[in-house]
Amino acid sequence: MSPDLIDPLKAQLGANGLPYALPIHPNLVHLTLGLFIVAIAFDIVGVLFPLEKPIFKFLAIPATRSNFFDVGWYNMLAAAIVTFFTVAAGFYEVMLAEPATGVKSAWGLEAMDTMLWHGLGGILLLMAIVGMTVWRGFQRFVWRKEMARQVQWGYLWAGLAIFVLMFAQGTLGAHLGGDFGVHVSADRLLQLGEDPNALL
Repeated sequence: MSPDLIDPLKAQLGANGLPYALPIHPNLVHLTLGLFIVAIAFDIVGVLFPLEKPIFKFLAIPATRSNFFDVGWYNMLAAAIVTFFTVAAGFYEVMLAEPATGVKSAWGLEAMDTMLWHGLGGILLLMAIVGMTVWRGFQRFVWRKEMARQVQWGYLWAGLAIFVLMFAQGTLGAHLGGDFGVHVSADRLLQLGEDPNALL
């Protein structure tokens, strides 16, 4: 492609080098995190319900154990669906990224290494969340269908282990934005000598 054609294409891109004003991936990341955390948290509350029942009764909260498990299931299912879009948006946006060079993150990684690990971590988390959703579905509809406690302890421990992976993955994402300026709108506008308040 000739330079004459590349410049007009770049002019159509937003401050982040994306064909839209603000990156989509960070917003979907927080939706994935919220849905997954709520799913595990409500399942934990459901498992511990016999201990909490007097508290709910004292506070006049009409809670039933099955309601907590319903919230856990539907949030886990939603997390699995949203995570496909989160990972897809992440790969699309990272392909258009122009990270700072000659800089190392707090973990001692350069931009390309950080993007590689963040991408692999995204795929690993997608597989883990989908696996947890399938596991949760079997517990809900097959294995523990008639039981008061709908989830196994192993499932909850696996969910808490995934929190650790999410923390590491989120830290790599934060390094991409904070250390390398990848798709940080205000940072990109300042580099271009423009007013970051133009996005508001």
